Amino acid sequence: MTTSHKKFQRTKEDFTCEQCGFAVEGNGYTNHCPKCLWSKHVDVNPGDRAAACGGLMEPVGAEVGGERHSIVHVCTRCNFERKNKVSKDDDFDTILTLLGFTR
Repeated sequence: MTTSHKKFQRTKEDFTCEQCGFAVEGNGYTNHCPKCLWSKHVDVNPGDRAAACGGLMEPVGAEVGGERHSIVHVCTRCNFERKNKVSKDDDFDTILTLLGFTR
């Protein structure tokens, strides 16, 4: 018998951003603050909350590609790197800054 593990688990939860203090209303896919774009290293696979690290994940870059845009996060504690999808609620000016543009 084979046991399968999901690579993504939808976890709907609200949180307060530990970087900027913004009250974030989660939708089950929310994995970073839409205001400052910081995240937290809590997942091994998206939504599983299985990572023991718990460090803050700094947005260090952004990638634009077709219809799928990503924010590159690096953990300030263990240097783990992950790409997360840009959300329609994310602060556009902050994303432009990550891409090297300013308004």
